[in-house]
Amino acid sequence: MTTTIKPPIGQRLAGHLTRTIGAGLLILVPVMLTYLVLRLLSDVIDGVLQPGIEAFFTRRIPGLGAVILVLLVYAIGLLGAFFLGKQLIRLAQNALLKVPIIGVVYSSAKQLIESFSGSGETGFKRVVVIEYPRASVWTIGFLTGTTTDERSQPMALVYIPTAPTPNSGWIAILPS
Repeated sequence: MTTTIKPPIGQRLAGHLTRTIGAGLLILVPVMLTYLVLRLLSDVIDGVLQPGIEAFFTRRIPGLGAVILVLLVYAIGLLGAFFLGKQLIRLAQNALLKVPIIGVVYSSAKQLIESFSGSGETGFKRVVVIEYPRASVWTIGFLTGTTTDERSQPMALVYIPTAPTPNSGWIAILPS
């Protein structure tokens, strides 16, 4: 007969709180960062346009920055849907990539977005579950591509993210 000794309630509670708060932060941080970036852009647009609007209409229009931001994002998306627009966006992206510090940040952000959207060559094709690190233990991964081994057997390239930062991880080559 095997007996398992449970850790004291204080340790279990501390572990529970740590895991739960960590999970909450992993959910909230991207949401808050998105909110802060959009708020910053909206405030910048408001700061540029409101003086002219106030002079013309003799009053402040609340939310104008947010409306203009949505219209600007829509216009850029529309521009990117057409051949000439794609060429212009490609030129702008290449120019950004050549700027010393901005190029590194922009390149990393672009690769991360392409990976999760599946739009680029490096995009994740689908979510998979693999048996790792040992038998009867399963891990979530992202199928990034397929290849063949020396015997022409199909192999899957699976990105396995590491915790707590899923933007780091490693690639496993597994039989399909």
